[in-house]
Amino acid sequence: MASSSRSQVISLYRMLMKESKKFPSYNFRTYALRRVRDGFRANRNVDNPRTLDLLLNQARENLAVIKRQVRCPSVPPTMPSQN
Repeated sequence: MASSSRSQVISLYRMLMKESKKFPSYNFRTYALRRVRDGFRANRNVDNPRTLDLLLNQARENLAVIKRQVRCPSVPPTMPSQN
């Protein structure tokens, strides 16, 4: 993994952990923290640049969802329509 990719991964991991800690509900908070931690551990040894880019994009999307849920916890997340 290139050093720029490594720094991006670490930065994104830290942002996800920081945002996850903002959940007011203990259950949501611990679930989010566990999912972030487990997801990054599961993909620790990914070397393929395409796979890495895909995973980074997924993590960015997850960060956006977490930020939205922390701001408005009573609004359920929207799922894309499956038509």
